[in-house]
Amino acid sequence: MTDRFLELLRTRPELAETAAFPFNFDVSRASHVEEVHLASGASLEPIAGDDTGGTFFLSGGAAVLYASSEGDVVLIADSVGEALEMQIRLPEWCEDLTAELDEEAMRAAVRASDDEAREDYAPELDAQRAALISGLGLPERPLVELFAMAESAGRRTEPDHLLLNSAELCAYRLHDSYRMCLRDVVLVPGREALRRMRSDELGAREEAAADAVLRAGVLRAAQFDRREEDLPLLRLLLEAECAVRTERFEERRLAAVLVALRGQDEDVPLLRSATSGVVTDSAGAVEWARAEEARRYGRDIASESEFTWTDLAHRQGRVEHARVALIRMLDDTGPDAARLRELSRALERIGDHAQAARAQFNLLSLQDSARERASEAYVLARLERGKGDLDAAGRALERARAAVGLGGPVPDDDVAGWHRRGLGRLITEQHLELVLAAAGTGDTALARATMVHAKALLDTIAKESAKALSPLSTRAKRAMAGL
Repeated sequence: MTDRFLELLRTRPELAETAAFPFNFDVSRASHVEEVHLASGASLEPIAGDDTGGTFFLSGGAAVLYASSEGDVVLIADSVGEALEMQIRLPEWCEDLTAELDEEAMRAAVRASDDEAREDYAPELDAQRAALISGLGLPERPLVELFAMAESAGRRTEPDHLLLNSAELCAYRLHDSYRMCLRDVVLVPGREALRRMRSDELGAREEAAADAVLRAGVLRAAQFDRREEDLPLLRLLLEAECAVRTERFEERRLAAVLVALRGQDEDVPLLRSATSGVVTDSAGAVEWARAEEARRYGRDIASESEFTWTDLAHRQGRVEHARVALIRMLDDTGPDAARLRELSRALERIGDHAQAARAQFNLLSLQDSARERASEAYVLARLERGKGDLDAAGRALERARAAVGLGGPVPDDDVAGWHRRGLGRLITEQHLELVLAAAGTGDTALARATMVHAKALLDTIAKESAKALSPLSTRAKRAMAGL
């Protein structure tokens, strides 16, 4: 359904002309300087522009997002009507407004700014503003309320309205005052649960003990807010972690550290179980815990890895929060192979294969040895296929083949014997997966070319590896037969 304010501007030229000048909301400039999209995948529609090349977008079908031509972005309103109110009654030339001003002071500040605008370029400003407010049917709400609405919208830009350059996938800048602190977001449930546990509220301990994700938040909250009286609570959480054996050991180790630091003899059996026998007595428990604390479980929350918070956000179901943080981390990461690898894997875990491929591509460019290039190239192929760029996946596999010397000399000694190791199986597996994907999209040329390489690989890798890939190979052959 068309927004009624946009419809008025599009059908009444006199309103559109006044909105464009002097209020800089020009519906005839509804295009941006480059292709952009929302990281969340929500809808994005340009609805107006300004005289600096900036663009107003309808984001997610209702809210209004402003993006400058220089790469800055901010959510300005929850609706087109509210955005127009702000443009008209708190125009861009009013630069000195703050939340500390009361209504009288804010009106005085706007009047002073209006005086300058009338003198410089808009002598009919008062009449234009009145005509536009009347013609659009806008309310006359208090300026302090309107300003608060604008500030509230800005703080809600992330995570749902993160704007990306479509070509490079880099995020537009958001002013620091509006940036979310992921750490504070994800710690809210754990801090509240810890407060309830400390107050001995009915059911609080049982609730935390039964919920692995909540336990993780509680333990992180307790890590940075340590109290002597928490030992019984920490024991309970450690017992819960030990009772459920999963592939996740981080919280169990953290809980063990927090308990072991107290050096209580009665905790030794539990700590022995939690540490797989590393802790055998109370003195050793303290020594072990202090070493772990110094290595990774300190008290300084500011020094905690950002990946701690993105992982917890993902587990809490806050995928968009995690996505925003990871993309901004990636944008700020230079030629750091370890960090790029961690970013690539974290982005893949949340399902953002495009951003994961961006990190992986940069990671691959940093590899010095043939084995490292082959290992990172097949991962890049998997990610490119995951984002739907099958040609890019094919190019990544070409780099993997070149790295191991398939069809040519082996580049260096570190990759010798690749075909007898897991690397050979993994590269071959990605070829077969690409065959299936290409066949599924009807890309006959890519499917056939990739199958040729897959057959050569199956004849080259160890027999056990080829046998393990037999079901996948059979599916690929059947897909080829259907082309």
